[in-house]
Amino acid sequence: MGYEHTNSRGVKYYLHTRGGKLFFFSKNSADSVDLPEGLMVVENERTGLPMVKRKA
Repeated sequence: MGYEHTNSRGVKYYLHTRGGKLFFFSKNSADSVDLPEGLMVVENERTGLPMVKRKA
């Protein structure tokens, strides 16, 4: 099972990747991946959508 994030509105999103460099979230849990080391998840305050960001 890959990385799962529940946003502030209670919606579950699952992390996916394309080519190992492009990360995106989807409501579909099939083929989800784990969160790589050195990355963190932040949430857009206005829309509630999760995004992947490098740790500072």
